[in-house]
Formats: sequence, C-alpha cells, structure tokens
Amino acid sequence: MSRRESAARVGIHERTARDWDRGVRKSRNSRFYPDGRRVDYSTGRVTMESMTSPPPLIAEAIGSRLLSLAEREMIADLHRAGSSLRAIGRELGRPASTIMRELARRPGSDARYLPHAAHRDAAAQRVRPKPALLAAPGRLREYVSAGLGRQWSPEQIRNRIRAEFPDDEGMRVSTETIYQAIYVQARGGLKREIVDALRTGRTRRKPHRSPEHRTSRFVDPMVMISDRPAEVEDRAVPGHWESQ
Repeated sequence: MSRRESAARVGIHERTARDWDRGVRKSRNSRFYPDGRRVDYSTGRVTMESMTSPPPLIAEAIGSRLLSLAEREMIADLHRAGSSLRAIGRELGRPASTIMRELARRPGSDARYLPHAAHRDAAAQRVRPKPALLAAPGRLREYVSAGLGRQWSPEQIRNRIRAEFPDDEGMRVSTETIYQAIYVQARGGLKREIVDALRTGRTRRKPHRSPEHRTSRFVDPMVMISDRPAEVEDRAVPGHWESQ
C-alpha cells in the first residue's frame, strides 16, 4: 500500500505517516529530527538538542512463556492471510489453543485483530504484586498483633484463628505470612517487642529447604556394606579386621 492509503486506513495525516517513516517526533509545538534539530514553531527557533529515544509505550516481551509483540504481529499477518490456527501455531511453535485465545482479544466479533492493542491489554492485565496481607490495618492484623503480644507462635495464631473464625474467610493467614510480616517490620533492627515475639531469637528468617535441596553432611557419597569387595571376607589383608 502507498503511504497515503496506509495513513487513511490508520486514520492519520499523510505528513504524520511521513514523519514516522523518517523518525521525526512531534511534541506540542516542536518537532524533533533524528539529527538533533529541534524546530519550535511557536518561536521559529531551530536548536540542536541531544536526541534520546522516548521510553516505549509497551514492552517488547512480557515474559518468555508469553507471547511477544513480534509474535502477535505475525499472528495478525498469518491470520489475515487465511492461515489456520494450527498452521499459525506451527509457525510460532505455540499450541493452537494459544492462538485461538489470542485472536479472541478482538474488541468485537467482526473486528480485526490488532496486535499492538492486544499486547497492551495483555501487559495491563498482568498480575501485579499484591500488598502484604498484614500491611493494611484491620481485624486480621489486630488479631495477629495481639497473639504475638501473648507469646503465641505463628503456628498457634494460624490454628487459633481458624478455630475461632471457622466461617470467616477474611480471617485467614498462613504461618509464613506472619513470619514475613515480622521480619519486614523489623528490617533495619529488631524492635524489643519483635524480639520478644520470636522464640528462637533469630534476627533473620531461616529458609526451610526440602530434603533434596539440603546440604549433605558427608562430602563423599555413602558406600553400603553390601558393596564391599569380596577380598574383605577372608580378612587376609591388615585393616579388614574389625576391632572390638
């Protein structure tokens, strides 16, 4: 398509499309050129300024397991060319179900799939870090604070709160959440009441690793008795005898 046809299809002026092709950026009454020139149309002045590219409005890739902007552009091109969901999936190395869900991001049943808009929506819908459960004041936080003041352990607080509020889903907290709240609050130096609340007296959280991730007590691998060589049985060599 020609530049005029493309600009008309997008809904912009042809001069704006030409500026985009040439890397010209417009801000209010000024135009910034790739060579560093800044033309201020309100004063008619032309100055030279360092050109720093503006931050992108949307990230190129949200995550390795999620679709990138380039993949969404390819989906739009292949779908417009009439390729099937499986064919698009094979081209991208993605399941056909992923392509189907992605094409469902269209604003209407008869609307076209717009890759940049879909990528922007996907970035906006990402899971953001949630505020800490015990950071906001409320009944749950007051109950936990009162329990720590009574020298209850986090495990006791978790069990007691379930027993006292069996039907209240808002009064639920895990042991790890309580520990994290204690250590975050105490960061930079433990307060006296925090020290009293910790029975172990540790100033840092001790990680609890699963058995397969724990450090072995022995450097060399353990040798079973059943794996002893046969010459040990006749005890002909000094050192094969067991002492009492």
